[in-house]
Amino acid sequence: MISISKKSGAGLAAALGAAMLLGAGTAHAAPEGGANLQRTDIGQALGGATTGLGYGVAPLKDLRVDPWAQSSADVLNNGATVQPENSGLAPVSTTTLTGPLSAGGGPRDLPAVGALLGLLPG
Repeated sequence: MISISKKSGAGLAAALGAAMLLGAGTAHAAPEGGANLQRTDIGQALGGATTGLGYGVAPLKDLRVDPWAQSSADVLNNGATVQPENSGLAPVSTTTLTGPLSAGGGPRDLPAVGALLGLLPG
């Protein structure tokens, strides 16, 4: 048995939308006007959801992560560099990660995260 709270109209709308998307809302008998409900085209439904997701995710990709970027109060403006001794390896610095944020960039500008965010729509 499904219990739906009368206080939550959003939950009822979500359940109704999911039932219609899965085809459970198809009419078995024609109402008086002769109108029939059509089966949901899953491809179009997923395409619309992907497009909507793109519009919702795009602003988050460019969100300014460091609010004090390019100011005297920026804590990411400094960095630490480690030079391994007697190994011939190049120095390792934290400015590779903090530099894009300190310049005022967002998650899209980070080295590894930017490539992963490219997989999301938007």
